[in-house]
Amino acid sequence: MQSKRIAGALGALVTDIDLTQPLSATEVNEIRTALLSHQVLFFRDQALEPAHHEALASAFGSPQLHEAYPHVPGHPAITILENDRDNPSKIEVWHTDMTFRACPPLGSILHGVVVPPQGGDTLFASLSAAYDSLSPSIKDFVQKHEAIHDFSHGFKESLAEPGGHERLAPMVRDNPPVVHPMVVTHPESGIKGLYVNALFTVAIKGLTQRESDAMLNLLFEHIVLPEHTCRFSWEANSIAFWDNRITQHKPVNDYWPQHRKMQRITVDDGQRPS
Repeated sequence: MQSKRIAGALGALVTDIDLTQPLSATEVNEIRTALLSHQVLFFRDQALEPAHHEALASAFGSPQLHEAYPHVPGHPAITILENDRDNPSKIEVWHTDMTFRACPPLGSILHGVVVPPQGGDTLFASLSAAYDSLSPSIKDFVQKHEAIHDFSHGFKESLAEPGGHERLAPMVRDNPPVVHPMVVTHPESGIKGLYVNALFTVAIKGLTQRESDAMLNLLFEHIVLPEHTCRFSWEANSIAFWDNRITQHKPVNDYWPQHRKMQRITVDDGQRPS
C-alpha cells in the first residue's frame, strides 16, 4: 500500500490496495496509521458492494446508525446520500459529522456510486492545523471553554419541510443538545484540534449570545482557511475515509441538475471528545 499527500494540511491518495478483498491485520494497521498521519484518505477504482463496504468499516469499529437518512435495503448501516434536480442537497455547511451526539463517530467511509461528470467535489479541513495556527491568546480562550451542539439546528431545513417534524421526531427526542470541549485531544495521536463547526455548534457556554456568535463566526472562518484544507474530485468507485475526530468537510453543490449518489458508513469508537 502506498500513500501520497495531496495538500499541506491533510489528505492522501492511497494506491496498491484492493478494498473489495478481505484485509489482513497488516493492511488494517497500515490504513489506520495512514489515517492518523493524513486525517483523510482517498482511494480510486474500488467497486464496493454493500458487504465489502460493511466489512471495511467493521475492521475499524462498529457502525453508528444515522436514522435521519435512508439506507441501503438490508444494510441499515449504509446511508444513502442522493441528490438531483428534484432532491437538492440541504447540507452546504462545513461540519464534523454528528457532533450533536455525546459520542460522535470515529470516522466515515464514503463511496461514490453515481458521480456527475463535473462538480460535486468534497472539501476537507484539518482541525489540528486550525488549532495550531491560532494565536496564543485565542488558544488560551478556547481551551478553557465548552460549546453546545444541537441536532435540531443542523437539520433545521429538514425540520421545516412538510412532515419534517413528524419524520425526525425520534431523532430530536433522542438527541438533545450536548456539550463538548472547544479543544479536543485526539485519542490515538494525541494532537489537539479545534472542535466547533458551523452546522451543529450553537453557543459557547458562559458567553452572551452576541459574544458567542462573534467568537464562533471567527473560529468557523478560521478553520476553513485554504491553508487548512484539501479538495477531492470524485470519480465513480472512489472512496474517502476521514477521521471525524480531527476534520471537517463540506460538499460542493455545483452539479445541478446532474445526479449524484453516495453511500456512507460511519464508524463508532464509543468515546466522548475530550
